[in-house]
Amino acid sequence: MAARKSAGKSNTSREELLKYYREMLLIRRFEEKAGQLYGMGLIGGFCHLYIGQEAVVVGLEAAAEEGDKRITSYRDHGHMLACGMDPKGVMAELTGRKGGLSKGKGGSMHMFSKEKHFYGGHGIVGAQVPLGAGLAFADKYKDNGRVTFVYFGDGAANQGQVYETYNMAELWDLPVIFVIENNQYAMGTSMKRSTKSVTLFGRGEAYGIPGEQVDGMDVLAVKAASEKAVAHCRAGKGPYILEVMTYRYRGHSMSDPAKYRSREEVQKMREERDAIEHVRELLLQGGHATDDDLKAIDKEIKAVVNEAAEFAKESPEPALDELWTDIYA
Repeated sequence: MAARKSAGKSNTSREELLKYYREMLLIRRFEEKAGQLYGMGLIGGFCHLYIGQEAVVVGLEAAAEEGDKRITSYRDHGHMLACGMDPKGVMAELTGRKGGLSKGKGGSMHMFSKEKHFYGGHGIVGAQVPLGAGLAFADKYKDNGRVTFVYFGDGAANQGQVYETYNMAELWDLPVIFVIENNQYAMGTSMKRSTKSVTLFGRGEAYGIPGEQVDGMDVLAVKAASEKAVAHCRAGKGPYILEVMTYRYRGHSMSDPAKYRSREEVQKMREERDAIEHVRELLLQGGHATDDDLKAIDKEIKAVVNEAAEFAKESPEPALDELWTDIYA
């Protein structure tokens, strides 16, 4: 992979770079394993992998503080891991087991963790956007200085409820960051074929919401933009939109053969723009780590993921009477 200059801060410490490398690698190895388990029939229903988009959530979480909230769509495993949810509990949830973080009843798309302020995983396209504004409204009411990160994709950006939410968020100066994870293909329709807008963040101008477009394949660029957005929200200036330009290497879901793009296009992204390889190059070229150091991290991460998979396989399925619990708050 050819070296490329990061748009983020150049004075990033060795510890930070290693942290981002480790966190992104955990997401990728976890998702690769989830793909394997799905192929073995151990994960039922839908499964949307985050491979390729790791820098988005890792960069944003680098700007978050304890108590900040996050809510996202169905491509959510990466978000769960980035905010510190236990890989064993996440994998057990994917396989519908009792040891899962939602007792095996949420599955891939509907996980939840009050402890980590993670409010789902939502299967209905765009539904999480107004819910996220509601979380931010609660924080505004409590005046607690917290920020909510609301993630959605370029496909969901055409949903009407998104713009109703923009209007209310700006009207009430809500501390919410709308994160558009623009992986350019929605479910399988390219941006060029689905929208005439030059940018998606630019649609916020109609409501008076500031925003910017960010290189989502550069974790340092994402972190720098996130810090700016977070500062805007914490200062009581209302919402902010980040359109993070990213790319998923796999299909929309496990059942998608992704015939709407060429293999050459995907391979080119992997070779020239990969977010994990970018940080790897920064570590090696800066003398912060050796190739052996990074191989050791990869080995360690694979052990964590394998342990999570074994935990999921060994965890029993929920009892039938669990059908009647946790239905009402």
